[in-house]
Amino acid sequence: MNRPIAVVILNWNGSTILPEFLPKVIANTDSELADVIVADNGSIDGSVEMLKSRFPETELILLHKNHGFAEGYNLAIDDLPHKYTILLNSDVAPAPGWIEPLFRYMEAHPETGACQPKILSYKEPDMLEYAGACGGYLDKNGYPYCRGRIFAVTEHDNGQYDSTASIFWASGAALMIRTDLYRKAGGLDPLFFAHMEEIDLCWRVKLSGYDIAAVPESSVFHLGGGTLPASNPKKTYLNFRNNLVLLYKNLPDGVRTRRLFIRRLYDTLAWGMFMLKLDLKNANAVLKAHRDFRSMKKNYTMFPDKNLLPDQPNIIIQYYLLGRHKFSQLKR
Repeated sequence: MNRPIAVVILNWNGSTILPEFLPKVIANTDSELADVIVADNGSIDGSVEMLKSRFPETELILLHKNHGFAEGYNLAIDDLPHKYTILLNSDVAPAPGWIEPLFRYMEAHPETGACQPKILSYKEPDMLEYAGACGGYLDKNGYPYCRGRIFAVTEHDNGQYDSTASIFWASGAALMIRTDLYRKAGGLDPLFFAHMEEIDLCWRVKLSGYDIAAVPESSVFHLGGGTLPASNPKKTYLNFRNNLVLLYKNLPDGVRTRRLFIRRLYDTLAWGMFMLKLDLKNANAVLKAHRDFRSMKKNYTMFPDKNLLPDQPNIIIQYYLLGRHKFSQLKR
């Protein structure tokens, strides 16, 4: 039977996480609609042996080293025959019936290239989760935020964002995309390695003329921080570096220089805050991010003609100066 959806879980050293989450994925995913596939990214913790012995019915794709989130998914998706692919983090537990609303929406909206469910916290199920909440946006300077999450502040889920919405980016924690579009758009950029590569992909999907949607009729529960905690300097480094690359490669010539100049000013402020807190590791991570960005940008020579960044809001000013910590409070 040719199922229309591939649910692809990229695993790296997840032998302690997969036994908790994979059974929930299998139990709550309609086997008539989707194949659940685990792509192992060169694990060395016994993950593969565990999967073969405990989940023999689950298809397994073996990659022979850790290619990172981006290239790992590219390799796993390269030959999939499915019409749709769902990129699902290994620490996500879908709610029962999660896949049907996503499938119905994509089938009914051919103009939509990708979508995401509502993402709730696994530990606090009444809270929206940091990595995507109810759909992602960018401000005029390229800072990401979500319906239900601005910077570190997440909202309680009271159904306030239960309407389907057009968004700028869908979370890589649970991202459904047309498989052929994923390939045509170039997949996830492997130079990102991890963090913000899904925003970059969604930006290219939108530049291709497709919409991206949040479909909160579907919901999943995300543990979050399963790979790197928020305070980890490596995560700081990847977020700062990749955000600069994100802007550089996706903005047209007339906009790029000004936006990057403004971002450098804000990043200098962030560096100063780390220094005031004597958090030298994260301060150095910001400096390293900028050094490596200057080298990385040489890899990008083709730029779009269209600027998709919105004119507002400036999320830094609204959050820190005006005290607007909820999506519903933002001036848009």
